[in-house]
Amino acid sequence: MSELDASAAQRRVAQAVDALRHGWPIRIGDTPVLLPVETASGDAASDHLLVSAARAQTLKLANQRDAADGHSPVLMRAADALDLAAALPVADPALDPVNPLKGPFRAEPLAWLHAAETAMELARIAGILPAFLVDPASGDAPVMLQPDDLELWADPANLRIATRARLPIAAEEEAEIIAFRSPGDMREHVALVLGHRTSERVPLVRLHSECLTGDIFGSLKCDCGPQLDAALAAMSAEASKGGWGVLLYMRQEGRGIGIINKLRAYRLQDEGFDTLEANRRLGLPEEARDFPLAARMLYLMGVGDVRLMTNNLEKVVALEDAGVRVSERVPHELPANPHNRRYLDTKRDRAGHLLA
Repeated sequence: MSELDASAAQRRVAQAVDALRHGWPIRIGDTPVLLPVETASGDAASDHLLVSAARAQTLKLANQRDAADGHSPVLMRAADALDLAAALPVADPALDPVNPLKGPFRAEPLAWLHAAETAMELARIAGILPAFLVDPASGDAPVMLQPDDLELWADPANLRIATRARLPIAAEEEAEIIAFRSPGDMREHVALVLGHRTSERVPLVRLHSECLTGDIFGSLKCDCGPQLDAALAAMSAEASKGGWGVLLYMRQEGRGIGIINKLRAYRLQDEGFDTLEANRRLGLPEEARDFPLAARMLYLMGVGDVRLMTNNLEKVVALEDAGVRVSERVPHELPANPHNRRYLDTKRDRAGHLLA
């Protein structure tokens, strides 16, 4: 595909994500028009909904095929047409306690699976519930895109360095910040370089995913804030000994599901679900972070060898698969508190995180 075609695909995806956030319809290839249940307004209605496999299970629907995960799409039909007000409790598991009775519904064969999977992923990127009215009775013209556009939009090779500047921080006065961005993607990632870069020392590197609640508000439900502070302190200590460190701060809130859906997951956790179960119940991936993007950031910085601060082997594998040599895994674990103990146990027992 030419650079011009790739640029057009990236533009179409960006327009589709923007449409979903505004509540406008989209159409993927020759498939039916899809209207996002959460953000749309007006009098649109349909007796067909596209929902996640996890949500379909909760609604007691038998999928027509084995779903690989709860993020997979299911086409369902209601006995009567649902307007947006009636469709929202069907889409949002957080509303189940006040809307317990739903249906009857029936799962139907899905002839446009690839496009439906694309729609689910677009909803995740937009940070909305993965649920759509299918071919709603609405006169709005849809934003058009192709099923394969998403692959071109997500290509790490699109990422570029936008700018850089000196940034003294509390942990280390000798620091530089480097900003990265990609066409069509509003998320701008940054890297903090602590200390003076030297070819003799392999840098201490940490991949840190954005966490508004933990990094800024000091949430006790996770360990993100303490992990961020400890990583910066460790890198400052490296700098004091003639070494250096790189913290990649990646805009991938809530393991990639966005702040709104992360808070919905928090509500489900209060009902007894663990962090992975809550994501799944929302119909979202348990893990949607883009670790190869971190490898691209390091490549653009000319960093090919790292000492990686992590307990997550997925990060090690992703970097090495992308050509970054992880010469050492540096354990990075902090004490639990009464509010995050189950969260940390889940990361260890179900997400494969290693003990320090």
